[in-house]
Amino acid sequence: MRERVTPQWDDPRPDFRWPVSVAHPIAAPADEVWSAISQPGNLEYGHPFCAKNPVQVWPGEGSRDEVHYLSGWIFERRFCRWIDGVGYDLEIGRRGGRSSFVAWRLRPVDDHNCMLRIAVYPHALQNIPVAIRWLPHLLRLGPTLRRYLSSVTRGFEWYATRGEAVPRNQFGSHPWFSAL
Repeated sequence: MRERVTPQWDDPRPDFRWPVSVAHPIAAPADEVWSAISQPGNLEYGHPFCAKNPVQVWPGEGSRDEVHYLSGWIFERRFCRWIDGVGYDLEIGRRGGRSSFVAWRLRPVDDHNCMLRIAVYPHALQNIPVAIRWLPHLLRLGPTLRRYLSSVTRGFEWYATRGEAVPRNQFGSHPWFSAL
């Protein structure tokens, strides 16, 4: 049995208020899940709201791709940190627009199980005073993003454990990313 180092969840943006994250257990070895989340075009297989995921540059820091959501939105992802076998950090947003920061991390549990965590540091509401921001974050942004992240982590669990692409809207539709 090989020994595994268990990385802690790091916080790549400690200056940011109120990130939204979901950690989901996956009954597959971390290296298999890493293969699933680090392959080019991976969102076409594990993301239940992705229509297509064209790649411009891959892999590693400096990678770039696009997410074409079922709703018709198109976001560009720009990878700024790549940690082989552990995860990556990226900026995501509409080309030329504001972007949110996203951190994907894997943590082995044992030789056959791992946790996939996705944390979003959304640009929305960041320029609003904290005294006002907490209410829309608590009532709308946080819960809607958590539901989205839960579907994405479950989609990669589907792909990693079944070896087949997750069906679109498999875990329910989403008001921002499903077909209108």
